[in-house]
Amino acid sequence: MQKTAGDSAPTGSLATFRERLSPSLWVLVSAAVVAPMAALVFAPIDTTIALIAGALLGALFVTLLIAGSPVVAVRDGALHAGRARIPLDLLGEPQALTGEDARTARGPGLDPRAWHVIRGGIDGLLVVPVIDPDDPAPAWIVSSRTPDRLAAAIRRGRTTPRTPRR
Repeated sequence: MQKTAGDSAPTGSLATFRERLSPSLWVLVSAAVVAPMAALVFAPIDTTIALIAGALLGALFVTLLIAGSPVVAVRDGALHAGRARIPLDLLGEPQALTGEDARTARGPGLDPRAWHVIRGGIDGLLVVPVIDPDDPAPAWIVSSRTPDRLAAAIRRGRTTPRTPRR
């Protein structure tokens, strides 16, 4: 799910871009297999308990997968990727990649020194160089379903002067 400016944002901050890197539908369906497996474990005890336990454990597992997904956001003058954040003025020109270019950037072209927030099943990728000479990471590599919108939000955030809030 992706939210942009104008959608509900935390109080005191205007999110210009927000995307949860949730698992793909196939991963969620595969995770739901926990339900019948748990039901089989509890079946010798009681079938009613087995059905309830299976349904609860399956729903819990899928919920944990979604809730534990990293969020990529551009807000408050910073790029947030998972729990990490970096001010936009320390970033260079973002490069949005899709298709074969993104596959190469995630695979053979991946810089091991870069900061990575990569989610399998998401084709798009954003590579943003870090221009801070003191930062050991030369770039941030972030998965995104819409890398062009994320790149635009970073560019917009760098050019928009920050005004103090009252």
